[in-house]
Amino acid sequence: MKLSGKKVAVLLAEGFEDLEYWVTVMRLREEGAEVVSVGPNLDEVRGKNALSARADATAQDVDASELDGIVIPGGWAPDKLRRYPEITNLVREVHDRRKTVGIICHGGLVAISAGIVKGVSATGSLGIKDDLKNAGASWVDKPAFREGNLVWGRVVPDIPDFCRELVAALSE
Repeated sequence: MKLSGKKVAVLLAEGFEDLEYWVTVMRLREEGAEVVSVGPNLDEVRGKNALSARADATAQDVDASELDGIVIPGGWAPDKLRRYPEITNLVREVHDRRKTVGIICHGGLVAISAGIVKGVSATGSLGIKDDLKNAGASWVDKPAFREGNLVWGRVVPDIPDFCRELVAALSE
């Protein structure tokens, strides 16, 4: 298993994109990673398509130095998550430690608020293209790619490409 011994946080809040969260979590676990779901609280939340999930920890409970990576799924959740300084601080700290940061669909909103997109190539939902560009990123219309420690994915149909890039980045 490529990710045995790796610990990855996956962000979670009400309105998460069900498949971007669950498929990514399952793929990471399939490769042997320890996955911890992190949210602003420990309440059960519902995804855009009615699947539910519950965070294992809050951002205050997670030490970035113990993580090998963090994933920001899309949906409506990123617009909520970006409002919590403890969430954006955790993302920034993982990034600053040069650990893998996976960002798909609307997850770029959290990356923008964490201040980690200026001067990098980025993708995601077309709905945040202008937000990324206004934050100083260069828009790339590709299903998934890596730049440095950032792994980008566009939308739900691109989840397989995103997961391949994510697993590859985490295994290096």
